[in-house]
Amino acid sequence: METRRIIIAIDGFSSTGKSTMAKTLARRIGYAYIDTGAMYRAVALFCIENGLIGADGTVDEAGLESRLGDIAITFGVNAATGQSETFLNGRCVEREIRDMRVSGVVSNVAKIAFVRHALVSQQQAMGRGKGIVMDGRDIGTVVFPDAEMKVFVTASAETRARRRYDELVAKGDTGVTYDQVLRNVEERDRIDTTRAESPLRKADDAYVLDNSNMTIDEQNRWLLDLYDKIAGNDR
Repeated sequence: METRRIIIAIDGFSSTGKSTMAKTLARRIGYAYIDTGAMYRAVALFCIENGLIGADGTVDEAGLESRLGDIAITFGVNAATGQSETFLNGRCVEREIRDMRVSGVVSNVAKIAFVRHALVSQQQAMGRGKGIVMDGRDIGTVVFPDAEMKVFVTASAETRARRRYDELVAKGDTGVTYDQVLRNVEERDRIDTTRAESPLRKADDAYVLDNSNMTIDEQNRWLLDLYDKIAGNDR
């Protein structure tokens, strides 16, 4: 019997490894992967590059709303690596959207109602045919409240900051300290969980994955086993 195609919603705090685990799961089960966090990061990068971010990190909302039609976000697969990459107006920005400059303002951009409404509409269109894995902050609560598989990923702020710091150093960013990354993680948690528009929260029917003390292989197996159970797949 053919396995039924479902929508998989993976939500959770920043720097829990949601995107990496979602990509891995999508690749293993042959689903499309959509990184919604990358979409908000791309909008934040557009704001930075177009002078829409103040010195204190606030967003020129009127200016952004007037330019929203100038922002086109797409995804493509890198032929050399096989990995999904984010494009902003036709330019690959996968590396730029991951740096601390963007991390410092993305939560302020993502809490703006008209930004969320525009991107949620795009995300829902992407999932109409099912067979997708989508990760973010509000996928199981707002974007796809009827998703068949919902996962909420968490880990301590210190664990997440250490992972993020090590990732940045590995990429050659030696101008940032662990304490700076920890403060950024804690501030993003505060903004994400208290914003008025689609705050980060666990859906009532979501499975909790605390990967604080799990290896990557263990969390990937956990997700695959859950998918097999929900989709009715005998692997």
